[in-house]
Amino acid sequence: MNFNRRLQPVRDESIFIDENYYIWGCSMERDEKGICHLFYSRWRRELGHDAWVTDSEIAHAISDNPLGPYKHKEVILTKRDPGFWDGLCSHNPTIHKFDGKFYLYYMGNSINRELDGQERFWEHRNNQRIGVAVAEDLNGPWTRPDKPLIDIGVNNDDFDSLMMSNPTICRRPDKSFLLIYKCAGKKLPPPKYGPVVHIAAFSNSPEGPFVKHDQPIFTSDKSNFPAEDPYIWYEDGRYWAILKDMDSSFTQLGRTIVLFKSEDGINWEINDEPLVSKLEINWKNRGIEEVFHLERPQLWIEDGKPTALFCAVDRLNCGRDHSFNVHIGIK
Repeated sequence: MNFNRRLQPVRDESIFIDENYYIWGCSMERDEKGICHLFYSRWRRELGHDAWVTDSEIAHAISDNPLGPYKHKEVILTKRDPGFWDGLCSHNPTIHKFDGKFYLYYMGNSINRELDGQERFWEHRNNQRIGVAVAEDLNGPWTRPDKPLIDIGVNNDDFDSLMMSNPTICRRPDKSFLLIYKCAGKKLPPPKYGPVVHIAAFSNSPEGPFVKHDQPIFTSDKSNFPAEDPYIWYEDGRYWAILKDMDSSFTQLGRTIVLFKSEDGINWEINDEPLVSKLEINWKNRGIEEVFHLERPQLWIEDGKPTALFCAVDRLNCGRDHSFNVHIGIK
């Protein structure tokens, strides 16, 4: 599978941008009428980029075309009582349909004390958990969980003893479910702790309970934080994952989006042709634009095949003062 060659040039209307908000990552599902429903993270622009971890909410937009243009419809997950695990922040959605219901997996967090600056940032980050909201219809209503879908490890030497984030899920051939999530332990110094790795977990239901595999995946001897933002799916008899190579941990290409493959969802190897995308957008009408970040890859899979790639973007020389989503067709 050569994923990079399958990416099509991007039309000008195939971005989702709002001058008043940072937009960072999205996931799409289509309803029976053909309407495309995009679920995305956003937070107020005046708060600055780092407010993704403290003030993000999950919103809903619609379009007639998977590649857009999209129109904002509503906010579906926002702040609520800070006593809930996701009371102050909801972020990084991935939407899936299983057995007639819609499952919106996401990261949430909350803190129970007043803090400022970097101390507040790290307290929020270190309290991240993952959950799933459920609906019968893409227009809602959404049943929001009172507890996380899966919780951190109880022992200090567990790989996920500190936090967990960025869930991705797919259905296995036997109809059970594979969940992969990013996590951090407490082996390294605060406030970042670490290392940052990924864990696979298995369940017979999209709502759990999930049983964790005991060893991390997507690891590298070169880094304590080698990978991020995986999206997984099953195609042609094996599991696939696109994810962010943080800094040449798996290739010599620098920070890129790369492709992994697996026979069982536990033992992963880099694909023979690993490149999904460099930090660039190939615009249909204006050629290649190098960008500062290209992250949060999510796929729209139709009839078992990827047909659209969604990524979060911020531009070079922007000082991280704005971001948007780009929607890339796949041959």
